[in-house]
Amino acid sequence: MLLRASIALSLVLASSAALAQMSPVGLWRNVDDKTGETKAEIRITDSGGQLSGRIEKVLKKEGSSTCDQCTDDRKGQPIVGLEIVRGGKKAEGKDLWEGGKILDPENGKEYRATYTPVDGGQKLAVRGYLGPFWRTQTWQRAQ
Repeated sequence: MLLRASIALSLVLASSAALAQMSPVGLWRNVDDKTGETKAEIRITDSGGQLSGRIEKVLKKEGSSTCDQCTDDRKGQPIVGLEIVRGGKKAEGKDLWEGGKILDPENGKEYRATYTPVDGGQKLAVRGYLGPFWRTQTWQRAQ
């Protein structure tokens, strides 16, 4: 009886760990579309069902250390610690988070965004929309 309970508990813990991975919550590395160079590590958190993401570490060798191109409250703020993901909540019945925005600190533009975990949650498809145009980046889970 104790063996069955231990096995059942192990299965529950393993499945909950797998489900936790199918979320944008965690530490991610994004890659420059043009150079293939890893640019930064971004930590995405969930607060009350809404996503928030901040740059934890800049990995790209060159570039500004502040958000000079930003036009809102983030203008002139340091890149490290900068909140680039604001809002977004899980779509009902899907592994998709939508309704938020993402900031590109290199050009200061903010895009509507969706976040879709792929490859068992080891990658995150981040799609930014500006009007009818969109672009998708694939981020790698760092943690």
